[in-house]
Amino acid sequence: MAEKILIVDDDVDSLKLIGLMLQRHGYTVVAANSGKQALAKADAERPDLIILDWMMPDLSGIDVLKQLKGSANTKDIPTIMFTAKTLIDDKVVAFEGGADDYLTKPTHPAELASRVRAILARSEAQQRTKKANRGLAIGVLGSKGGVGTTTLTINLAAALLNDEQSQPVLADFRQGVGTMGLLLGFGRSQGMHKVLQMPASEINADMVEGHLIQHQTGLRALVSSARPLEAQQNFEIDSAIATISVLRELGRPAFFDLGYGYDQVTARLQKEMDKLIVIVEPNSATLTMARELIHEISSVGGAGRINLVVMNRSQSSLQTPWQQVEDVVGLDIKAIIAAAPELAFQATENSMPMTLLQPTAVVSSQIVKLAEEVKTRIKSLTG
Repeated sequence: MAEKILIVDDDVDSLKLIGLMLQRHGYTVVAANSGKQALAKADAERPDLIILDWMMPDLSGIDVLKQLKGSANTKDIPTIMFTAKTLIDDKVVAFEGGADDYLTKPTHPAELASRVRAILARSEAQQRTKKANRGLAIGVLGSKGGVGTTTLTINLAAALLNDEQSQPVLADFRQGVGTMGLLLGFGRSQGMHKVLQMPASEINADMVEGHLIQHQTGLRALVSSARPLEAQQNFEIDSAIATISVLRELGRPAFFDLGYGYDQVTARLQKEMDKLIVIVEPNSATLTMARELIHEISSVGGAGRINLVVMNRSQSSLQTPWQQVEDVVGLDIKAIIAAAPELAFQATENSMPMTLLQPTAVVSSQIVKLAEEVKTRIKSLTG
């Protein structure tokens, strides 16, 4: 896939000339003619590189640069300042503001193309190193409420506790309706709420660790409470992204209970996931909802990272056959989890994951097998 470059300049002729040159070199070009438009497009388009003019009528290029570097969503996008300002002091200001390169106008197209190639190559190498050193982020998302997202999230993490390469950590983003803490026996914990109320710049490993609960099994979790008022309190998306980034460092892998549906927050957070497990029930209404959900996810992040899991909530034989499930949803089934209401009840009463309470149960074996997929991915990343 061609790298995407955002060009920002209030001069329309410059936008056209630079855009045509980059397109001839095989790049995808996005344009913005003001600072505010640049910030909006950088956040929405997530380009691989930004070429940024300095002098613009609404926000200067330096103001735009500072806001880009201050946002968890855009701080890692490399930026070339491309401006008529030639003073050394201006270059110093740009580099101190986070610019990766500085070019003065006019510049020969060959030099600009060379700088672009060099920055993109360096950025790609940095991203590979960063991905190799970070933990895996796995989101669990229900096609509707009540399909077992929290139960599966907890049990997948529990299934990896005995793997020497794994240090699973859990997180529950469902403020005000969180059940992860309840299922693990920590009813009043509200660590996630406290973390999300902090500015992104203040969210670090020490702070997040201070809000993790430690289960008797060794599982660590950042949980939301079931206090309804928390659901009414907003938080900055950048704070949520920073929290995900920190949890990647603390857990290998990090499992995220994303609840169900596809609101504005979920739509953004799912982009941070390396894998998404989408849970469906084998009935026509839920499958239709799942198909629409997966279509939206695939349109912004591709279907390759989505794993479809069928959760049988009842032992009835009157369920949609698995072949039909795949036909309706448009994805192969990764796992089918059997109904186990009695074991689920016992697990809740004992504040213990099913995979640890009865490891030989059919449902436990099915979840462990799904967890093996995660272990395989971890090993491929740690090399």
